[in-house]
Amino acid sequence: MDSFLGPRLISRAGDKMATIDEQIKSLEDEISKTKYNKATQGHIGKLKAKIAALRNRKEKAQAHSRSSGGNQGFEVKKSGDASVALVGFPSVGKSSLISQLTEVESDTGDFAFTTLTCIPGVMEHRGAKIQILDLPGLIKGASEGKGRGREILNVIRGSDMVLYVIDPFQKSHFDILDRELWKSGMRLNQDPPQVFISRTRRGGIEVRSTLEQTNLTEEEIQNIVRSFGIVSATVTLRTDVTDDHIVDTLAGNRIYSRSVVVVNKIDLANKKDMRRAHKSLPKGWPILNVSAKTGEGIDQMKDFIFDNLGFMSVFLKPQGQEADLIEPLIIKDTSNVRDVCVKLHRDFLRKFRYARVKGPSAKFDWQRVGLDHQLRDGDLMTVILRKS
Repeated sequence: MDSFLGPRLISRAGDKMATIDEQIKSLEDEISKTKYNKATQGHIGKLKAKIAALRNRKEKAQAHSRSSGGNQGFEVKKSGDASVALVGFPSVGKSSLISQLTEVESDTGDFAFTTLTCIPGVMEHRGAKIQILDLPGLIKGASEGKGRGREILNVIRGSDMVLYVIDPFQKSHFDILDRELWKSGMRLNQDPPQVFISRTRRGGIEVRSTLEQTNLTEEEIQNIVRSFGIVSATVTLRTDVTDDHIVDTLAGNRIYSRSVVVVNKIDLANKKDMRRAHKSLPKGWPILNVSAKTGEGIDQMKDFIFDNLGFMSVFLKPQGQEADLIEPLIIKDTSNVRDVCVKLHRDFLRKFRYARVKGPSAKFDWQRVGLDHQLRDGDLMTVILRKS
């Protein structure tokens, strides 16, 4: 078995030493040389699984190094109702945008790579406090650590939404940035695949599917799972899977997050520039044109961020009092009763007995519910607490 020392993996075959990065690069080169089609998808999936396994080992080693007093990155304490990470190449105008949105001034220089650290600001809009994070510009190779890439990507992974800031004159920038976030394990504007893998003690790889699989054969799925180092497991499929679905499930560290795109510097671009910029962006993604310099589109950008974060309003009725129908509680649309209790005060969770809900999420008026009850926009809720 190979032994792992820091960033190096020692291969006993010939006592040759190869770094994990070198092994990943070799596998990626093989993928790039293999034409992707139905006949090769299984083989490519095996290679991707090996890459994912190597990256997991590398991340564990780096985490151990940090805990042992290695390089320290910057951390950002989350605040407000949600956080948005501004992602873009150096000098695309992220710092100017955050200044317009939050009145926070970034520490910048005169040339590219100007923002020196993570600058958090808070945008208050429509009753919500939204943390906006101005990060140092990402560059090609960030997922391998170039330009403080790993530190920046860790902050992005912890945000609620990624906001790409794009220069209309650099059509390749989005693809480079999106690739770096993909390689870091982020899956933007995607739902988690309905793939479930449970290790078993014996029996090999058993594949169970609720529908016909048109992309991969059972044998190909089994081979991909084995390439990750698993020899016995039950694989349950509730969607028509691809190799990426299987690999992402095996990796176990993927982040599924919302994302939007802002095209800045429209004051300098003509219609042809804007058409070319939009053509290079993913179809169906929310896109907004703005100018940080002139302020055009900034007010719309506040609504753009709020609407795409997926907020909802819940009205509160204190026990024994009238309901507050004027100022609702603004929460994420994935929130349940537990999330509301945490947001209100830690005592609400500690003393919680039950809640009563009236509105879209209730089967009937003032339904009695527990902490895991999923709320919906427009609900009216009261929390019943223990007296001591």
